[in-house]
Amino acid sequence: MELISPMVIIILGCLALFLLLQRKNLRRPPCIKGWIPWIGVGFEFGKAPLEFIEKARIKYGPIFTVLAMGNRMTFVTEEEGINVFLKSKKVDFEQAVQNLVYRTASIPKNVFLALHEKLYVMLKGKMGTVNLHQFAGQLTEELHEQLESLGTHGTMDLNNLVRHLLYPVTVNILFNKSLFPTNKKKIKEFHQHFQAYDEDFEYGSQLPESLLRNWSKSKKWLLELLEKSIPDIKACTSAKDNSMTLLQATLDIVETVTSKENSPSYGLLLLWASLSNAVPVAFWTLAYVLSHPDVYKAIMEGISSVFGTAGKHKIKVSEDDLEKLLLIKWCVLETIRLRAPGVITRKVVEPVEILNYIIPPGDLLMLSPFWLHRNPKYFPEPELFKPERWEKANLEKHCFLDCFMAFGGGKFQCPGRWFALLEIQMCIILILYKYDCSLLDPLPQQSSLHLVGVPQPEGECRIEYKQRI
Repeated sequence: MELISPMVIIILGCLALFLLLQRKNLRRPPCIKGWIPWIGVGFEFGKAPLEFIEKARIKYGPIFTVLAMGNRMTFVTEEEGINVFLKSKKVDFEQAVQNLVYRTASIPKNVFLALHEKLYVMLKGKMGTVNLHQFAGQLTEELHEQLESLGTHGTMDLNNLVRHLLYPVTVNILFNKSLFPTNKKKIKEFHQHFQAYDEDFEYGSQLPESLLRNWSKSKKWLLELLEKSIPDIKACTSAKDNSMTLLQATLDIVETVTSKENSPSYGLLLLWASLSNAVPVAFWTLAYVLSHPDVYKAIMEGISSVFGTAGKHKIKVSEDDLEKLLLIKWCVLETIRLRAPGVITRKVVEPVEILNYIIPPGDLLMLSPFWLHRNPKYFPEPELFKPERWEKANLEKHCFLDCFMAFGGGKFQCPGRWFALLEIQMCIILILYKYDCSLLDPLPQQSSLHLVGVPQPEGECRIEYKQRI
């Protein structure tokens, strides 16, 4: 009897292994690879990522993988994938963002993993709904102070007007008054460097700093500002109750668990998180309101019924006042729905099944709030600005509409969401109470270049304002 040669056995074994791997690959989602190794479809994807995602969804279905710049990104767009994204223990938030945190804020992986949950619990507690009343008075005072500098009338880009108000207000409350510059030259520098850092934040999370010289320069400037300011910030105590600001509480945890050298980096990360989304949301909300005369009129009637018609008084805005002006909150939430982040992400740490596909470990599982919020199954007439749709949300119990994902979901939702909503509402009330406003340009399109965070407008959107008499 002739024996089968070892070579034949090896060949048959390799063939069986190949067929097994092919069978497994058949259970993976459709993959858009491109033809350049490692880069994949990175160039095409990077030109207009939101448009790329929607075209891929239409062509390949509710789940697909994109290979770009060495990353395998698997996008999910329907309910089963959303549930896995939010609830599965086989996907992980911290591992998904640790490289981003290291590249953008120079926080090492081991430090980030050691501190993240402790810091999250602290931030969630200090900025939760139970403690919002502590911020209302401060926000009113700080906003009035910044509004004074606008004068009685003027014309300027609306985005710059909002930055002019909310940069110092947010920093003074959450960090300390000793951080934000007070002279015009330094204020201008702060604006330039933070905007440069914010604008290329997404590129900074993926590319070497040597390729992003202006971004790297601004990052260094902000880190140096924080490093110089931290001793004074730590030394300041509240005149009322000795409570710590958000930055002080952050530094306390960072320096207890690790070392002082990480403090400026965490200060930078907190600065970006507190300004990068709230400011553009305030801009977009005002732009939408002023572009819809019926909504603007209804809001002004509400403000007049609560505070009176004159614009000269320095009114105090309380949480009770906000409850009487729910239309403003609806407008903010509807704006966030329409201008939601392009993606939020988790890292697959164990093989996970979605819609009969197996997603392998190492993939970044991606969910697009921007496109999810445009699904007519969840949001009828999704492209329209319809604040009244939020009447159905149980906002008294702090619940949003189903499939509203702008603040993330699962264990690590945005801990500052309630503070941001409060700040934006108060900003809008005080601007519209004090000034008669009108847009000089049509509502701009949003920039299609970025996936991280709230998109910026493409081009200028000027506002004319006159103090009410």
